[in-house]
Amino acid sequence: MSVLDDIIEGVREDLEVRRALLDDAGIAAAAAAAPPARDAFAALGGVRDGSPAERDTRLRVISEVKRKSPSKGALADIPEPSELARQYEAGGASVISVLTEQRRFGGSLEDFDAVRAAVELPLLRKDFTVEAYQIHEARAHGADLVLLIVAALSDAQLAEFLALTRELGMEALVEAHTEDEIDRAVAVGARIIGVNVRNLKTLEIDRGTFGRLADRIPADAVVVAESGVRSVEDVVGYAADGADAILVGEALVKDASPRQAIASFVEQGSAAKPERVRA
Repeated sequence: MSVLDDIIEGVREDLEVRRALLDDAGIAAAAAAAPPARDAFAALGGVRDGSPAERDTRLRVISEVKRKSPSKGALADIPEPSELARQYEAGGASVISVLTEQRRFGGSLEDFDAVRAAVELPLLRKDFTVEAYQIHEARAHGADLVLLIVAALSDAQLAEFLALTRELGMEALVEAHTEDEIDRAVAVGARIIGVNVRNLKTLEIDRGTFGRLADRIPADAVVVAESGVRSVEDVVGYAADGADAILVGEALVKDASPRQAIASFVEQGSAAKPERVRA
């Protein structure tokens, strides 16, 4: 069993516990009653009904509230997720990601709720989406983005979940790791496509993966570099290879000054961005 398969097995078990407390009809009703979602596509620099050339060249940062990871173990205590989120917002983050997977990442919906109450930025509910219930659940808690991992879903599921996400007014960060997964994301009409340079089967990092795959993504999509950010040099490298945004967790939760770190990422990453050349 791969790491991804093991994580998903635990996610399904934990989901059934929550479903026993609030069934599918109840979570759908809660999602429908939630305030409208914020525009995460625009926050990440996306342009609707216009030319990609109309985008500004600022690198966006998706800053993550992340307590631990399968590869590194415990990263940070984060006693007050709301305070960390406020620092992210003040530093210039465009979106905040909150891990809600419990077993491998130490996350929770309680962490998500604390962040939602603290900031006005769009929020990504970062979890392993395998059922429609989780998408309704994300919206019920005020999420504006959900994560859809191509490797974890069939083409039919990917299309169904993306359609549901948009029906609920949200966006999806559609995550890919290979050329085939990029093509599958593009085929279902993903507008925000993440290239994760971490192999979810081995957990190894290959930062060169981003440069090899980014050019396959259409110019009208937002392309996000995920994983592997240790320093501003990595940010500059991703930006130079065409990233519109980066998703950073570990480097920020371990930094004594995440506000300043984000500001530096935005400034230096923006300066390194080339003219858009993707087809």
